[in-house]
Amino acid sequence: MSTGQGTTAAEAHGWGNPVRADDFTGGTEGWSIYDGPGHGGNGRRTPDAVSIQDGVLTITGDSEGNTAGMAWNPGQKYGRWEGRVKAPESDPSYNALLLLWPDAENFPEGGEVDFMEMMDPSRQKTNLFLHYGADNSQVSGDVEIDGTQWHNWAVEWTPDHIAAFVDGKQWWKTTDTSILPPGPMHLCIQLDWFPKGDGATESTMQVDWVKQYAIDGASSGGEQAEGGGQQEQAEGG
Repeated sequence: MSTGQGTTAAEAHGWGNPVRADDFTGGTEGWSIYDGPGHGGNGRRTPDAVSIQDGVLTITGDSEGNTAGMAWNPGQKYGRWEGRVKAPESDPSYNALLLLWPDAENFPEGGEVDFMEMMDPSRQKTNLFLHYGADNSQVSGDVEIDGTQWHNWAVEWTPDHIAAFVDGKQWWKTTDTSILPPGPMHLCIQLDWFPKGDGATESTMQVDWVKQYAIDGASSGGEQAEGGGQQEQAEGG
């Protein structure tokens, strides 16, 4: 199945070669697929909700909240991750995510970076949430773009900032180092169920490939968005 290529942040900003990549032609080897209670204890995450066809990963959430999530361990402290994703219009109860999660499994202290969270059921707006601190504080942003089409979503994490990109264009950034994650993080792919009312319409998300890049521990890559604030948001898509 050809999904096209589009512009990647890696190419646009010279990230070099990935240290790890998966185009799902070899199945889900290398991934830890969740098997247990769903997000917030609602529904269930089950490996049965993961499928691969023609090199495209699909997570399917059903009417009862059976869905899936999967982790790409181990992670790293600082780096860049990028994935090619699309998600058809969905039930309002299903959010499609790419995120960074702490290797230490010490949320909320370890942080969480939801650099692609599609909450809008029409998939015309995508959100970002950076969780930090023991009280699970958050900063956020959003970008208007047609998530029902293939796009390349990326995050860059350095000692002095976190930035988010879509199709090579930076659309969000924070330079507030006090809210950045304290330890190594790994990529997760999740279709999370937030039950709303009775039942739900079957919903899906698809991933063509994901890639992980290392950095040298210093600030690097990514064009700087204009503006002097600690958090910046630019138009996308």
